[in-house]
Amino acid sequence: MTEYSIGVDLGGTNLRAAAVSREGKMLGKIAGRSELQAGRDAVLLDIVSAIKRLIEQNSDRKLVGVGMGVPGFIRFEEGIVVGSNNLPDFEDFPIRDELERLLGEKLILENDANAAALGEKWIGAGRDVDDLVMLTLGTGIGGGIISHGKILRGYLGMAGEIGHITVMADGNPCGCGNRGCLEKHASATAIVAMAKLLHLGDGITSEGVYKLAIEGNERALMIFTAVGEALGIALAGLVNIFNYPLYLLSGGPLPAWDLFAPHMMHEVQKRSYTFREAKTRIEKAALGNEAGLYGAAFLPFQAQEDAKH
Repeated sequence: MTEYSIGVDLGGTNLRAAAVSREGKMLGKIAGRSELQAGRDAVLLDIVSAIKRLIEQNSDRKLVGVGMGVPGFIRFEEGIVVGSNNLPDFEDFPIRDELERLLGEKLILENDANAAALGEKWIGAGRDVDDLVMLTLGTGIGGGIISHGKILRGYLGMAGEIGHITVMADGNPCGCGNRGCLEKHASATAIVAMAKLLHLGDGITSEGVYKLAIEGNERALMIFTAVGEALGIALAGLVNIFNYPLYLLSGGPLPAWDLFAPHMMHEVQKRSYTFREAKTRIEKAALGNEAGLYGAAFLPFQAQEDAKH
């Protein structure tokens, strides 16, 4: 009987689940909204319902396990999410144990950016390396570090918080209590905040700023210069620390790559001797918003392999 696993990606807006074969082929996907306003129990039932539908659809295969990516820090021993602004109802709640009880299946919980980095390592842009760093650009900026093919979690599961690297000593204040965090200078939210400062229009989105920039609007172009410089400062530090072969960027602002990447690469070149002397690649991720689903689905396969050794 062929084996498969299920990956779940729970975010503040969307809930997605997919059945994935051991070879990385998606066998089926269920996507919907994460109805957080309906309360925690309703969301839990939606997750269970999606997983059970996928199990029914793959009744001729053997389920290895379920992996789930969620925003926030994960206390792995307890299976609890902390510090997730996007999922306030799940703060300090034993989500792993509760889902295992409702499902009758083992579930592995993981930070969503870590899961995305693992997905890229498994079948995406990182297939050819064992070590990589990935930045996920969105409302905030997340990060995942893969070391020897596995997620680098740190001792509390808080490693890889790349969005909170300081890129400007006296920069914009951040909800984490710091000033000058990368996500306050290079996320989609930061792009919109800069656009407001530069009077580019009420209610403008980061996509709107991008459209203005490709039309040649100088103030919009300035924003992407600033984004590129902030990313370059952070990446130079990461290159200097890790000396890994590959650094990936993913997320909503990626279509603007040609606008910010030259400034980003200039900063990395200027600030990192390691980058100048080694064949280090800084590239776009390959899997888009599916990376987290694939990474979550890979977790049970990886756990199965670890148990054999």
